[in-house]
Amino acid sequence: MKCALFAVVLLMTSCHGTLKEEAHAPVLIPGDPTAPSQVTPEESMAIARSYAGHTWRPFARNILHGKDKAGILVNTPDVTHETGKERKGWWVPGEVNSGVPYKWGGFDDPASFDVAIANGSAGGDVSSPEKRRADNAAVSANAAGVDCSGFVSRCLKLPTVHDTRQLPEVCTELASAKDLQPGDVLNIPHRHVILCAGWYDPERTWIYYYETGGAPDYWKPGLKQAPLEALLALGYKPLRYKGMAHELVPSGKQPKEVLTRAVKASAQVVTNPTIGEP
Repeated sequence: MKCALFAVVLLMTSCHGTLKEEAHAPVLIPGDPTAPSQVTPEESMAIARSYAGHTWRPFARNILHGKDKAGILVNTPDVTHETGKERKGWWVPGEVNSGVPYKWGGFDDPASFDVAIANGSAGGDVSSPEKRRADNAAVSANAAGVDCSGFVSRCLKLPTVHDTRQLPEVCTELASAKDLQPGDVLNIPHRHVILCAGWYDPERTWIYYYETGGAPDYWKPGLKQAPLEALLALGYKPLRYKGMAHELVPSGKQPKEVLTRAVKASAQVVTNPTIGEP
């Protein structure tokens, strides 16, 4: 009799727990089916984390500070790049490094990056005013990595790279930056783009975001937090990718947090953000 009663109580507790979890589960509105891809906030954040935490072992042959086979100037963000300067390099040959390095015009995923590095490609290629002026003509086929728009395009599961000029074509501008949810983007055409990862505070004054090509670790992807107003003052526009599923959030409520407490603790604090790449 006691066993039967215990089983009933256990079942009721289990059902109650399940119902409670379902009651708190977010309601996701699917993305536009005509968009180039479909993605959820959780998928977008998982892709971003895979870039930031990707481990790889480069060697001296993956360093290049000079012209590639096509005559394009390449500067890998290894530890010998601009030592002592603000935008210095970071990866060390012969050691296990974490993070897919920045490459001007890059669109590698972690797997294709590993193949290129194993085949002797340069490990990244930093941005410069000269490369910005040359645009696509300055993209090296002998370097591997990902730039800001390539990174965000991958996090949106886009089949091809969409640069900062093209992203608005597949996105909808939000009425307010405080409507941003994980997986949305802040974009400046012709300059830079970052990926929203959530809110630091209920008032939505500080935002978590992923980026590559921005301070303080310019040439690697990472999670950061900064004042929203400081970002908007730089000219960022809040966009939502048309294929992004988004949460139906009642007025006055917070969207579901996608980042765990441990991941949030790893975010770098950027009090005075800059636009990013030179």
